[in-house]
Amino acid sequence: MLRRIIVTGTIAVLGAVAGAQPEVAPARADIAGDLPGLVELYKDLHQHPELSFQEKETSRRIAGEMRSLGFDVTEGVGGYGVVCVLRNGDGPTVMIRTDLDALPIKEQTGVPWASNVREVEQNGQEVSVMHACGHDVHMTVFVGTGRRLVREREHWSGTLVMIGQPAEERGAGAKAMLVDGLFERFPRPDYNLAIHVAADLPAGSVAFVPEWAMANVDSVDITVHGIGGHGSAPHTTIDPIVIAASIVVRLQTIVSREIDPLTPAVVTVGSFHGGTKHNIISERVDMQLTVRSYDDATRAHLLSAIERIAKNTARAAGVDEQLLPEVVVKDEFTPSLYNDPDLTARVRAAVSEAIGQERIYPYKPIMGGEDFSRYGRQDPPIPSVMFRIGGLERGLYKRLKDEGAVLPSLHTPYFSPELEPTLITGIEAMSAAALEVLDAK
Repeated sequence: MLRRIIVTGTIAVLGAVAGAQPEVAPARADIAGDLPGLVELYKDLHQHPELSFQEKETSRRIAGEMRSLGFDVTEGVGGYGVVCVLRNGDGPTVMIRTDLDALPIKEQTGVPWASNVREVEQNGQEVSVMHACGHDVHMTVFVGTGRRLVREREHWSGTLVMIGQPAEERGAGAKAMLVDGLFERFPRPDYNLAIHVAADLPAGSVAFVPEWAMANVDSVDITVHGIGGHGSAPHTTIDPIVIAASIVVRLQTIVSREIDPLTPAVVTVGSFHGGTKHNIISERVDMQLTVRSYDDATRAHLLSAIERIAKNTARAAGVDEQLLPEVVVKDEFTPSLYNDPDLTARVRAAVSEAIGQERIYPYKPIMGGEDFSRYGRQDPPIPSVMFRIGGLERGLYKRLKDEGAVLPSLHTPYFSPELEPTLITGIEAMSAAALEVLDAK
């Protein structure tokens, strides 16, 4: 039912609806002049998405846009990362980040600029590709903000570092750019800024979450071993499916019985594979987990408890020590996102003044991951903030809220933002944020 509502809203009701909230003021003259070209840029980016670590043409396009504005542009940082530097006198160094990659999703929006791209993943699998997480919005706002800040350069001083980051969807792009010397080869920022579009906020709105905003994300693989045999003689086996099923149940007690109820934590078993036939007891089961937390102590507890439960459940079933489950924490870890509270307050006030307090919406921390967090976790830490810009068509947002329906999320094949108010608001908000932390002339 939710999918049907979303499809109807994003395809048939793309235009603004009378009385929808929030009202978006007409774009400033300088943004309005850019808007037709930015809309075309968005549509081109949307029609030509590229997967993580394969963003060759996307990065080239962004590099060209920024080079035309007078930025000193370096390509190929951490893969297809792009670093654009504009020095404008003495003052703070401010980094603005956009992500470049798309998702392996077959688009079903029906919009004229829908993606029909298919690519081969790094694992060899051919997949459909779509910007279902709004990175095309982020890139377009990024370029529009760059244009505006260049035009406004007589009003600010400092150094602007604008980066296009690969592989956010893999949680690996920020790490790759840092390892490739992002903060050594280029000016080290005093502040980091980023936006993320939100499918559950109306186009034209902005939202802030101080302190913990997004989660640590760990992927954990568990391989459960047993002794296989005929299904008619289970007494001659040690059944790994029974052991793995017991592990799944026991894992649920980590959050419910070991973590403070006021501390957010998630342990989800997303994949469970074992056996080949009705009457064969297999020798192994493979499980995949996603584990979410905010603070590092909770993360450590969750990971330790997963290994303890997996191995001791197998021991209780009589598994020999050499066959105990293998518990592997994958290296795709994404650290939690902490929005510096002082910087968040400053940016929120500046954005509120620029677009109007009535368009600042409440928002809660979520358990999704975002590797923008890595830029702030350097030594010494760098104050950072990522804020949300609404993308949901305003009339649809109002209707769903009035009906008490579940609001949509990102990463669906139906995500299609209401373009003009989303882009205008993103540029207004990010420009205001950057001007707040750069020195005023």
